Amino acid sequence: MTPSQRYRATLAGEPVDHPARIPIVMQFAAEYIGSNYAAFASDYRTLVEANIRCAEDFGFDQLSCISDPYRETAGFGAIIQYHENGVPECLSPPLADVEDFSGVAVPDPHTSERMRDRLDAIRLYRERTADRYSVMGWVEGPAALAGDVRDLSEFLMDLMEEPELSAELLDLCTQTSINFALAQIEAGADTIGIGDAICSQISPGIYDELIWPRQQRLMQAIKNAGVFVRLHICGQTQHLWPKLKELPIDILDCDHMVDLNEARDVFGPDVVLAGNHNPVADLRFGQPEEIAAKTLACAQLAGARFMVNAGCEIPSGTPPENLRALCRPIA
Repeated sequence: MTPSQRYRATLAGEPVDHPARIPIVMQFAAEYIGSNYAAFASDYRTLVEANIRCAEDFGFDQLSCISDPYRETAGFGAIIQYHENGVPECLSPPLADVEDFSGVAVPDPHTSERMRDRLDAIRLYRERTADRYSVMGWVEGPAALAGDVRDLSEFLMDLMEEPELSAELLDLCTQTSINFALAQIEAGADTIGIGDAICSQISPGIYDELIWPRQQRLMQAIKNAGVFVRLHICGQTQHLWPKLKELPIDILDCDHMVDLNEARDVFGPDVVLAGNHNPVADLRFGQPEEIAAKTLACAQLAGARFMVNAGCEIPSGTPPENLRALCRPIA
C-alpha cells in the first residue's frame, strides 16, 4: 500500500498492512535536516523538505503543514519574531485593545504572507509527491485563535465576564479559520488539522455554549469541502467529551493522559484515535523496544481505526531510533 492508501483505508475501517503513522514534527524535523526552527516556520521550502525527509526516513503516511500557532494571527497584523531554537513569538496580540469586532476584517489567506506561505507548502508537497502521501493543512480552532489575537488571559476573562463580546470575536475567528481551511483544501490538502488546545482549560458550560457551535461550523465547512477533519486538543479533555463526541471528527488526537479504551467507548467505532505516547517520557527519553511495545498496546486498545502518533509534537532531541521504533510497522 502507498502511504495515502493506508491512511484512507484506516479512515474507512478497511484492512491495512499496518496502521497509518501520522506523527507531528516541527523543530525535530528542522534539526533533522540540519536547519532550525526559524527557517522551518518562516520558509515553506524548509518545512516541506524537512517533513518529506522525515516521512521517507521514518515511514510517515502524512505530510503536515503545522509549524506554530501564529499564521492567522499574523494575518490580523501581528509582528512575529522567529527563534532558531524555539517556537515563534507574537510580540503583541493584534486585537488586545479592540472593543468592537464588527469592523475587523477577516484576513485573506491568499495575500497574508504567513498564511500564503502555508498554501505554498501544500502546493509544493503535491508537486514533489503527487498523491503518494496524505497532506494535512492546519488551522487554529476558534478558541485558540481568539486567545492568540486577543491575549490569552484577556480572552479567558472575556469568556466569563463578557460573553457577547467573546461570541463576536469567536465568530470572527471561526470565519478566518474556515477561509484558511478552504484555501488549503483548494491548494491540495486532503485533511485539515484543527488545533484548539486552550479548550482543555475551559469549563464544560462555557465550551458548550460558546466554543462548540463554532467548532461545529468550522468542521462542517471542512467536511462539506470533501476532506477529513483531525482535532488536536492537548491535555485532559474528558470533561468536554459529552459534547465533543457530537462533532464531525474523523481523527481525534489523544494526549498521553487520555485513556484510549475510554475514548473508544465514548467516541464510538467510527472515529480514528491517534496516540498516545508521552512525547517526553516515552519518545524523548524512552527505549526503542519499550516504545514499540507501547505502540502495539495502543493499537490493541483503540481497535481497527487507529493511527500511530505521540500525544503531541515529537520533541527536539528525540533519538532517531526512538522515532523509528514508534513508526515500526505492526500487524
